[in-house]
Amino acid sequence: MTFSSLGLSKDLLQAVGYAGYQQPTAIQAQSIPLILEGKDVIAEAKTGTGKTASYALPILQLLQKSPNTATKTINALILTPTRELAMQVNGVIKAYGRNLTSPLRSVLIVGGLNIDVQLRSLIHGSDIVIATPGRLLDVALRQRVDFHYLKYLVIDEADKMFDLGFAKELGSVLNLLPSKRQNLLFSATIGDKIRTLAEKFMPDAVPIRIEDEVPTVESIHQRAIEVNRVNRGPLLRHLIQSENWQDVLIFTASVRAADILAVKLNNANIQAQAFHGGLTQAQRTAVLNDFKQKKVNVLVATDLAARGIDIDKLAYVVNYDLPRSPGDYIHRIGRTARVQETGTAISFIGHEDKTHFALIEKRVQMRLQRESVKGFELAGEACPQVKGKAPVKGLRMSKKDKARAAAARKEI
Repeated sequence: MTFSSLGLSKDLLQAVGYAGYQQPTAIQAQSIPLILEGKDVIAEAKTGTGKTASYALPILQLLQKSPNTATKTINALILTPTRELAMQVNGVIKAYGRNLTSPLRSVLIVGGLNIDVQLRSLIHGSDIVIATPGRLLDVALRQRVDFHYLKYLVIDEADKMFDLGFAKELGSVLNLLPSKRQNLLFSATIGDKIRTLAEKFMPDAVPIRIEDEVPTVESIHQRAIEVNRVNRGPLLRHLIQSENWQDVLIFTASVRAADILAVKLNNANIQAQAFHGGLTQAQRTAVLNDFKQKKVNVLVATDLAARGIDIDKLAYVVNYDLPRSPGDYIHRIGRTARVQETGTAISFIGHEDKTHFALIEKRVQMRLQRESVKGFELAGEACPQVKGKAPVKGLRMSKKDKARAAAARKEI
């Protein structure tokens, strides 16, 4: 399968070539032809399989073939759960559309940026709007946004949209749009909430589920290094310097931990910056650009960066602090080995982490050999867990008593 066999124009094939892609991924091969045919699509594919290009390329081509001459209108709307993902999608749209015979205009509508500037950018309409639901509603309330000629709606990272509590905002946005349009929904997982929503506004959609493609997690070299928590920082600095690591994304459990670790790395002459929700949008954009342009070698992040941020050829992901859930583990390490690349993911395992990491292994169906690094071996024993006092019966209602009380109220 080649991109040329998918029915893409010469301009887009050239853009794909410039991006360095030789052949489409499974999700691209299945979704692009369907979208070009005008079908609604519900696509489920793992992180790092090229979902953005799956809808960006055909939408650009469809807009080229049937341009809308009406002014002050919006032709395509792409909704994302986070501003970082929206900015990434906007970058992809601009990169693929750079060589089009008839240039297309895209506008970014996200929080953290000046809303007055965004309002002015929509005065004359746009071919493509990439937005987060909350900010799009803010803009729509402040000025009339003409969705009358909207042809294409994309909901990207739909599962994350619900995880972040955007269901209500998403419903409000859908109420603003014309009923006749092409709908495209992309997600890493399709749960019951997404399925219920899809049945309402895109009942005839073609489902795509990529299972036969090698999952991202299986293409990543994963390592589990045992180390005492107090020695994680020294071990990290040792690995970066002794193994000459470049392009490293490190995950911590909190904003404060990210800031402290970034300072300590810089004190050891390792160029690092922190990336988290405590920064302004301008700061986050600047930090991410510095990392992508290799002005810094290390990005220390909270889970803000775990989804929706595409960093080309990211070599290493480090779980300095373990994620809360197995799903977050997959999303974190999925930042590397994206779209036919390779990468390494390292998790630091202390006495306190053994049980939790074993649970992660069980849920993602893997088992990693435990490693140790000379001079940083795991020492001592786990601190005994102190059992709390037994609850005093009668002070609070039990679950059964609460259920009985609720049933009694219903009967009344």
